Amino acid sequence: MLALCAHAGIMYSTTTGSVPDGSPVGWSAIATASGYLPSISDVSVNLNISGGYNGDLYAYLSYGGVLLPLLNRTGVTGTGSGDAFGYGNTGFNITLSSTSSGAQDVHFYQNYGPSYNGSGQLTGTWQPDGRNIDPQSAPSAFDTASRLNFGSFTGLNPNGTWTLFIADLSAGGQSEVVSWSLDITAVPEPANVALGVFAVIFAAASLARSKHLQRFSRPTPI
Repeated sequence: MLALCAHAGIMYSTTTGSVPDGSPVGWSAIATASGYLPSISDVSVNLNISGGYNGDLYAYLSYGGVLLPLLNRTGVTGTGSGDAFGYGNTGFNITLSSTSSGAQDVHFYQNYGPSYNGSGQLTGTWQPDGRNIDPQSAPSAFDTASRLNFGSFTGLNPNGTWTLFIADLSAGGQSEVVSWSLDITAVPEPANVALGVFAVIFAAASLARSKHLQRFSRPTPI
């Protein structure tokens, strides 16, 4: 089956640290991928961030000229009695995925009966925020912003340097990056798959023809 050609792996980063409080300068780390097949079919991110104030955080994953907002001031909204400052929970221990069944928009996680661990961190699997707008935008902008997802990386070659950036945009409460990792699935390029399938079919046909000739060939009587 072609699915057996998929190459999936989790790439961990050992870079951790404190996110500067109330500073757009932020914190960043890189992870370098190598040895993957040449075309991305799926990406997910695991984030473990402790402390701080979740509604202050802006985080993105950047690779190959694509920037995907993972968190964009979760909970900020201008609708009804919404919170212009975002959710006040302390941290995330989550997986962000665009393809996991049942995953909901992390920006409004309090609307979906969320679970928290003993440290008060949000847990579970969620869709990335994806709101590709300035995190300092007016609260109402978060309600109407178009969203990106991990599909933005589909088709790119995963082998290279990936960047995670996190900023705390309002003073009060320190966020710590405990760990983070990428889970990448990559497959052969379609042309390579087609050539491989053709080669298998051709080899099978040649073998069948050879057996057919052997079966019906008889030695010439002396």
